[in-house]
Amino acid sequence: MKTALVIGATGLVGKQLVQQLLADSRFHKVIVFGRRPLGIADAKLEEHLINFDAPEEWQHLVKGDVLFSSLGTTLKQAGGQNQQYRVDYYYQFKFAEAATQNGVPTYVLVSSSGANPKSLIFYSRMKGALEEAVKKLGFQSINILQPGLLHGHRDESRFGEVAAYKVLHLLDKVGLAGKYRPYEDRVVAQAMVNAGIAAVPGVHIYTLGDIFKLAEGMPQERRQHST
Repeated sequence: MKTALVIGATGLVGKQLVQQLLADSRFHKVIVFGRRPLGIADAKLEEHLINFDAPEEWQHLVKGDVLFSSLGTTLKQAGGQNQQYRVDYYYQFKFAEAATQNGVPTYVLVSSSGANPKSLIFYSRMKGALEEAVKKLGFQSINILQPGLLHGHRDESRFGEVAAYKVLHLLDKVGLAGKYRPYEDRVVAQAMVNAGIAAVPGVHIYTLGDIFKLAEGMPQERRQHST
């Protein structure tokens, strides 16, 4: 039985992830770090309300078996590129760094399709830079998921995503979307859980259709490996 560590628990995928971890008997404790409480009552759940800008206050608490990282914000919510970079890159990297210093062996990160540290697109470049940075940390097993369009219930409306989802959903219904069909929040969360349980040594990148297979429990030997 494992202890799960979670950041980004109030986000689209993070909410589903916490619910699945709490329901999974293979995890006996789920420790969530965030800026506001989840409002969930569960004997397995332990919450720490933290200031991400003060790692000296919380880094000693980052102890367990698997760190699940699904933290993120939008440019609009953050208020600018510098602020978004602080949340999406700096906070996640400092947390991953603390985990390795405390001997956490397995890391599971939700990144993004198209992540590339050399991209001309700020968001893709930021995601790619984080991927490259965490690969250099001392985790035994690093699992990076790069989903495309995410779909699920959000607290805020995103017109562009809603429009794109309708198009891809229609294509999926007639069998034309293929691996580009929308990624339901619960599917990405299940893929994260499966990656954390498997904890296969090395660095593993899951893109597009790989994520659907991982969520379904794809056999270990068929997973994509990148070292």
